[in-house]
Amino acid sequence: MDFTFEGFESSDFEAEVEDVVVKRTKKFDRAWRIGEGGSIPYSTIEGERILVSSADKHIYCVDINSGKELWRFKTGRIVIAKTVVENGVVYFGSYDGNFYAVDLETGKEIWRNNIGSEMFAGAYADKGKVYFGARNGYFYAFSTNGKELWRFKTGDEILATPVVHGNRVFVGSFDHNFYCLDNESGEEIWRFKTGDYVHIDLPPLVHENKIYFASWDNNLYCVDIDSGKEIWRFKTGKYGNASSQVIHNGVLYHGSRDGILYALTLDGKEIWRFKAGAMIEGKVAIHDNKIYLGSEDQNIYCLNMNGKELWRFKVSHSIYDTPKIHKGKLYFGSWDCHLYAIDLETRDEVWRFNTSSLVIAEAPAAYDAFEVEIKKSSSFEDLPSDDKYKTKTEQSVSLSDYHVTSEYATTSEYKQKSDYDTSFLVLETDINFSEQLTLMNSGRTTTTTTFC
Repeated sequence: MDFTFEGFESSDFEAEVEDVVVKRTKKFDRAWRIGEGGSIPYSTIEGERILVSSADKHIYCVDINSGKELWRFKTGRIVIAKTVVENGVVYFGSYDGNFYAVDLETGKEIWRNNIGSEMFAGAYADKGKVYFGARNGYFYAFSTNGKELWRFKTGDEILATPVVHGNRVFVGSFDHNFYCLDNESGEEIWRFKTGDYVHIDLPPLVHENKIYFASWDNNLYCVDIDSGKEIWRFKTGKYGNASSQVIHNGVLYHGSRDGILYALTLDGKEIWRFKAGAMIEGKVAIHDNKIYLGSEDQNIYCLNMNGKELWRFKVSHSIYDTPKIHKGKLYFGSWDCHLYAIDLETRDEVWRFNTSSLVIAEAPAAYDAFEVEIKKSSSFEDLPSDDKYKTKTEQSVSLSDYHVTSEYATTSEYKQKSDYDTSFLVLETDINFSEQLTLMNSGRTTTTTTFC
């Protein structure tokens, strides 16, 4: 859901609305207010199986070729975390306070350990240990037989998936810090302070002795993995970041909560950007010189390597999952309670798997922790003439610290192939644009709009 002014896309007009200030006015608790239902946040391919996390309290194991259920495992509350597999064991946490180990072949429980706190983000398994964080602010290391080895206390909730590199483990916290810990002892080696939450749904990217992570302070950071010193930062939009990055052929790809996919050089310079219709949280997948990404706007997008849209496939609800490609098919889960298999050549649906409930889990709006203030006064005489307006096939990025008009962010000529053909939900603010102009022309200098 983006705050945009439909039809006013000229650079002159955006110079006026660049004085819009977006503020986080309350604690982000969207993750903890998700209701029960069959919605799918994440899936994982493991061999010829797909593991599916669901808000109906289950983990499902599905045959990748047929879409048939192989087994399901029920927990006490919803499962949002992406599963991780090591040596034939599936590891994940649940909102019921338990961390689970389940046999990949049979779906039978091996062990569980109750930590007394909800777990949102995924775990990371490495060399006989599994690492994960929880709402209580603790970061845990367990042996793969279920014994707690150590715990590290951060200053706030952890909604970040960790990553291990060498003898170090890295994780972010809502206390604004990104931590580097010794993975044997749990002792802190360094921490990097950002300006807001560090909320990372998937493992952070490590590449050539650098680690990349993003923050709700609207920055993507590149940090030296040994010293914790900043190498560069890249400014994104107004609503923070929660996704992980991908590097392919010397280009770094990063999606923001504003719904913008950025392509950057490895020294943090923008190459191009693509604007989806809503938030991006999963990583991109790159296959056969094409880029695939999902969005909360209900679409899977296929782009060429220059960021131009080739086609899209629409379902009936949000997509937070990272697209996965296996033997010519594209797989992803949706909040509409289905796991999809799409033929990449024809873009036809091969199969879909539904969870135990087709009731969509309720979730608060993506930006309900933010308010928007329009501070700059204006007059009608300051508005650009009609001949300065862009055409609707050119898209400009609004409400950003950047003003870049990209030839790549275009309207697709392809019709999406899906049984669903629903319209997008358009965010309605408490005050429309004409009312804003009237207020600004009358000399009022500040208008506050709260996202629903």
